[in-house]
Amino acid sequence: MRRAVASRRVFPYLALMTVALGLLAGFVVTLVDRKDFPTFGTGVWWAIVTLATVGYGDVVPHTAWGRVLGGLVIVIGVTFLAFLTATVTSYFVAAEDEEARATSHDEIVGGIAELVEVLASIEGRLAAIEAKIGA
Repeated sequence: MRRAVASRRVFPYLALMTVALGLLAGFVVTLVDRKDFPTFGTGVWWAIVTLATVGYGDVVPHTAWGRVLGGLVIVIGVTFLAFLTATVTSYFVAAEDEEARATSHDEIVGGIAELVEVLASIEGRLAAIEAKIGA
């Protein structure tokens, strides 16, 4: 995960983790609350809707352990969404920062070129003044 964040390839990692958590939570909820989640598909549907913090309410856990699992899935979903939002925002900020650095670099190079031109002009004038003084 640390390498994924450092290399800015965290989005596929987050997507994969979200899918894995959805499948895992869907499986666990079918074990914990068999009455409300009779099939794996129903459990996965509930887990994905809960991870996304949508919560349609068409399928909900009624047992204590089902609700505990639901609370955990909600907290994980909110955390993942916040992390995803922060990641996308940091991509935009980094791109803008890189563009600003490139513009700044071009301005510096242009300023140096202008400065060299002015110094060459001054050096020419000084040479002319020295020539007149020496004559």
